Amino acid sequence: MITGRFVEPLGLITGPVSFHALREGFALPLQGGDIAFAFVRLIEDGEDLGVGPIREVPEDWQEAMHAIAQRPAPFAGLPADGPLVMGVINVTPDSFSDGGRHAQAEAAIAAGHAMLEAGADMLDIGGESTRPGAAAVTAEEEIARILPVVRELAKAAPVSIDTRNAATMRAALDAGAEIVNDISALRHDAQALQLVAQAQVPVVLMHMPGDDPATMQALATYDDVAVQVAGFLRDRIAACEAAGIARGRIAVDPGIGFGKTLDHNLALIDRLPLIASLGCRVVLGASRKRFIGRLSGVEEAGQRMPGSVAAALAGAARGASVLRVHDVAETVQALAVWRACNIGASQAGD
Repeated sequence: MITGRFVEPLGLITGPVSFHALREGFALPLQGGDIAFAFVRLIEDGEDLGVGPIREVPEDWQEAMHAIAQRPAPFAGLPADGPLVMGVINVTPDSFSDGGRHAQAEAAIAAGHAMLEAGADMLDIGGESTRPGAAAVTAEEEIARILPVVRELAKAAPVSIDTRNAATMRAALDAGAEIVNDISALRHDAQALQLVAQAQVPVVLMHMPGDDPATMQALATYDDVAVQVAGFLRDRIAACEAAGIARGRIAVDPGIGFGKTLDHNLALIDRLPLIASLGCRVVLGASRKRFIGRLSGVEEAGQRMPGSVAAALAGAARGASVLRVHDVAETVQALAVWRACNIGASQAGD
């Protein structure tokens, strides 16, 4: 059972309307940004208490509601004025998304530089496939795959290391990586939490039922997936803070495709503002996932670029701060147009 209170922002508004709604007190800014919310759903101990306008929220819920309007610290020191793009590089022979195209260090490094030229703000490098049912690799194998790639690309941009293993985290950080991205939210390896705390680096905490990709889909059972994912992430944030990791160094990821069905994935994207209400930057990794293939009828992951861009924009419109994508150039272009359409031509320029 999920205990505690959650305030879920609803009635999202952008553009000139949001400016007037904010000025007149009919809305609040979601995480201090350009998206405003005019309504909220109050949830206590997993029970939906109802939806209402922000002006009618009971006094004892006001502090929690207004906390959602505060802008979190810039993640990893990067700009916070719009969604950031994180380019994905899988240095694995069995990646679901690219069929092992970047398994060799030279190919992975070249792909990373191409993503940066296309506008990526940071790169996420992984050496273990985490697709549903994927077999684990040893930390030694993982380190051998990622180390030359991290060492080279860290010279050019902020690098995130996508791993569950503390030994890999340590090796990557020593090689220049600046961010840890753990699909197990620092639960898989008993040493990971303290390592990240001591290193004082930003961390991405992702939701996954259990801590093993090989078994996660068997655990895809929820009463209310958004509330349960939010509750899990809230508890992991608390565990990190207790270990000495400041909230400003934490980002959260709802784990699209990790122990989720199609309906779960769509519900989580739709209700991203609930995840944002936790007070941390939200990372969305929907790129090329199986649910996009099911919705579009496209079986080959590498052909799911249009659907991936659509999912990224849906996330951006709901408060995602970092978009983890394979198709960087297309996402960057789409975001530029999306921003201009939302803020209006007068601010976007000719």
